[in-house]
Amino acid sequence: MPDLYFSLYPWIKALHIMAVIAWMAGLFYLPRLFVYHAERSAVGSELDQTFQIMEEKLLRLIMNPAMIVAWLAGLVLLSMGVFDWGAAWSWIKIVSVLAMTAAHGWMAKRRKEFAAGQNTRSGRTYRLFNEVPTVLMVVIVTAVIVRPF
Repeated sequence: MPDLYFSLYPWIKALHIMAVIAWMAGLFYLPRLFVYHAERSAVGSELDQTFQIMEEKLLRLIMNPAMIVAWLAGLVLLSMGVFDWGAAWSWIKIVSVLAMTAAHGWMAKRRKEFAAGQNTRSGRTYRLFNEVPTVLMVVIVTAVIVRPF
């Protein structure tokens, strides 16, 4: 069984990378939708309803499943012993992935506020927040590929 388990490593890694790419696409796009939603639509308008559908489908059909698959595949990779628990890069990645998950949760809460017609944040807030996933991605990729620490 261990031979089969480890022969699946490249497949699990590929699945992990594909899921992360899909998750990141959503994390980059959803705040942009929020910017336009906050700046261009009145509560209850047809445009408001359109943005709500787009945001809900992006989160429910793409981002949530991608995050779950990324986490599951990542945990399987962890169980295979690919992490160096004594190296700083491993801990930087874990903390950054937890921050990415928290950012995902923050966006999910904002989507619910838009759906309830209770958004109080400006487009500027969402523009600034749009940089969070980018910074976290740079940190994660640098930590894993370059391993500067």
